[in-house]
Amino acid sequence: MDQDGPASAEYRFRSSWWLPGVPVPRVFDAVVDLESYPRWWPDVRSVRRIDDDTAQVVCRSSLPYRLVISMHREHQDPVAGRVRVRIGGDLDGVLAGFLRPAGGGTRLDITQEVRARKPLLRRLDVVARPFFRANHTWMMRRGHRGLVAYLRPPA
Repeated sequence: MDQDGPASAEYRFRSSWWLPGVPVPRVFDAVVDLESYPRWWPDVRSVRRIDDDTAQVVCRSSLPYRLVISMHREHQDPVAGRVRVRIGGDLDGVLAGFLRPAGGGTRLDITQEVRARKPLLRRLDVVARPFFRANHTWMMRRGHRGLVAYLRPPA
C-alpha cells in the first residue's frame, strides 16, 4: 500500500511494544482476547463478538471521531507467535502481530496496512493526514501502557 499518496487514504503503521517480565504465551493470550481490550486499552470503547473468528470493535482516540471496525481472524499461531486479522468497516486492510522473547519479557511487533473507508477520513485525508498519523501513535502508546499494566504480575 502507498503510505504517502494523499488521494489514496492508505496508511501503513508499525509499532513495537516491549512488555518486561511477561512471557510470550501470556502476551499472546491477551492480544488475541479482543473482548478484554476495553479493560486495558482506553481507546477501545467496546467489543462485540460476532462469531468465533470475528468481532466488532469501536475505537475513539484523541480526535473527535470514532471508528467502527470488524476484525476477522485469518491466522493465529501461538507457537510461532503470529497473528493476522482482516479489518473491515471504517477501515479496510490487515493487522499482523509477531511476538518473541526479548530482554526478559516479550516484544510485540505490530504492522497495519489499512485504507480509510469512513467518508470523513477520506475527505480530510489530504489536509489531516499528519493528525491521523499522530492520533494513531497516541492511541498505540496508550494501548502499550495499558497492556503492560494489565499484564503486570500482582505484587
